Amino acid sequence: MSESDLAAQRKAIREALLGGLQTQWRERAYDDVDVRRIVAELQSVAVDCLEDKLRIAGFTLSPHVSEIEPEIEQACRTCMYYESHRKYCNLPELKLGVEPEWSCILWRV
Repeated sequence: MSESDLAAQRKAIREALLGGLQTQWRERAYDDVDVRRIVAELQSVAVDCLEDKLRIAGFTLSPHVSEIEPEIEQACRTCMYYESHRKYCNLPELKLGVEPEWSCILWRV
């Protein structure tokens, strides 16, 4: 995906979330069972269905702060799937342009 495609995708994500798209951001995937369930849901979604991906992955425009570990900010920039040079989520089921301060429920260190 080109840099301009990623920028357009980030813009579309921002607009969808600012426009009121409701996501499952409260359902954090802290264990393997939850991760597998969410990944399976994402795998069942059409590749080009951006809003479904955002909804299932629980995207937010700001970092999540866990009640369990409030000292750890769950932002894309600190996730193992984040490619900072491209501002890109490389999780195979997502593969999206993302901003460093965004977050999703599949965040991992």
